[in-house]
Amino acid sequence: MRFRVIPPFAAAIAILLPAAPAWAQLYRSIGPDGRVTYTDIPPAAATGARTSSGNPGGTSASATAALPYELAQATQKYPVTLYTSPGCAPCDSGRSLLVARGIPFTEKTVESNDDIAALKKIAGSASLPLLTIGGQQISGFQDSNWSQYLSAAGYPATSQLPGRYQRPSAAPLTTPKPPATAAATTASPAAAAETPVESAPVAPLPDPGNPTGIRF
Repeated sequence: MRFRVIPPFAAAIAILLPAAPAWAQLYRSIGPDGRVTYTDIPPAAATGARTSSGNPGGTSASATAALPYELAQATQKYPVTLYTSPGCAPCDSGRSLLVARGIPFTEKTVESNDDIAALKKIAGSASLPLLTIGGQQISGFQDSNWSQYLSAAGYPATSQLPGRYQRPSAAPLTTPKPPATAAATTASPAAAAETPVESAPVAPLPDPGNPTGIRF
């Protein structure tokens, strides 16, 4: 009779497996350096990335309904938001990368002081461009770095956008405040003409019979 020797680590796995819950799920993630890791924590939570409250780049389910399945899944789980400013060459390069790869994204422009303050609350600094993929934030543009994070989030390497897809227009990060209207300090000429002017009292002419002008 032959006996097969079971390595100690194999025996330990055999003992631990029955105790594992049937619903346990492992997540596969790829870091920017290409290293593959497995964890029972969802990738968005495992990154420990800074998240912004009320994600302004959130994509609704209706917006992804017409997208291919793989692209729709990535867009729903890890919506992409690009923060830019006018005259920013790296911002233009980042936008071109997203457009060429067919990434559905929301663009927020940073121009006013309120925009800058809001960006600092989101990212901790006012550095642009800023790319967010779900809860992951990438400050500054680097082609290979952005591409690796997008691939790790499940976005296709080549565009799968349908021909009728229309990219949303860029919008300010914060709602612009209406210009303050100064109260009119002077009346219009027409109003001045209609305003009655009180004339100064005119002293009566002296009475020849009462030169002193005393009256009772």
